[in-house]
Amino acid sequence: MRKKGLEIEFTKMHGLGNDFILIDTIAQPEVGSLNNSELSALSQKLCQRRFGIGADQMLLLCPSEKADFRMRIFNADGSEVQMCGNGIRCLAKYIWSRRISNKNPLKIETPAGIIRPEKDGRNIKVNMGCPRFKPNEIPIDVEKRLKEIIDYPLNVGGREFSISCVSMGNPHAVIFVDSTDTFPVAHYGPLIENHTVFPERTNVEFVEVLNKREIKMRVWERGAGETLACGTGASAAAVITTYKGITNKKVKVHLLGGDLWVEWAENGEVNISGPAEEVYYGTIKTGTLRTARQKRSSEKGS
Repeated sequence: MRKKGLEIEFTKMHGLGNDFILIDTIAQPEVGSLNNSELSALSQKLCQRRFGIGADQMLLLCPSEKADFRMRIFNADGSEVQMCGNGIRCLAKYIWSRRISNKNPLKIETPAGIIRPEKDGRNIKVNMGCPRFKPNEIPIDVEKRLKEIIDYPLNVGGREFSISCVSMGNPHAVIFVDSTDTFPVAHYGPLIENHTVFPERTNVEFVEVLNKREIKMRVWERGAGETLACGTGASAAAVITTYKGITNKKVKVHLLGGDLWVEWAENGEVNISGPAEEVYYGTIKTGTLRTARQKRSSEKGS
């Protein structure tokens, strides 16, 4: 870190167990002034569940010249990603609960475009935009003749999967399984995430269809591993099941952390609705944190 012992105020939040460390860089411009490599290192340190606060991702609330606010998202491994459906609901909840803005809906700038979260009773509804199916927009490296990736055969670890891919601002590979309860997500998730066919890696959704209105899903998130929920992942799964005619356009997605409602509207846009919760807030000094790798290195040298 460039600044030793930087004190940072944070708020721990989650959406269906998909948990985040939210840092308000508007109130703390010294954090916002960190460069990308420093923010990457900060995310790795803070998200460590043994040596830090612990989270799937770090969210930054930033000022924006294009919208009301801007959101940046860093995974637990330090990589920056374009969009997170659960994360943006938490960001909106934070803004409204702190009365930073009373606008409803909000306009949030992300690398995936302007996203508009709005209040939906006790839940928060987010317009996720339109899914993109073109291989170069996902992205995925396949034969140029293919205009979409639906039921594409992919050999991984000696097993052939039928994958259907879509971008919801970030890449997703949807795979149907007989039972999400017994499927070895931890084994195949990282193999598919890092497969050479995905130049930017991919999120992987393992989906079990219950009926026309409900699906179950487990998700392996790019850069975070298996998480209890994923908003863009639930959107991708619902889009694919709808596209294939397996479910209705409005689907209840059962995740390990709870349920999300996903609707692929007639205008082509995807809307999700679900809760966002604040767990606690506090202050931490970055100088007190070490990554697991740093700790192992120091132990070897002692």
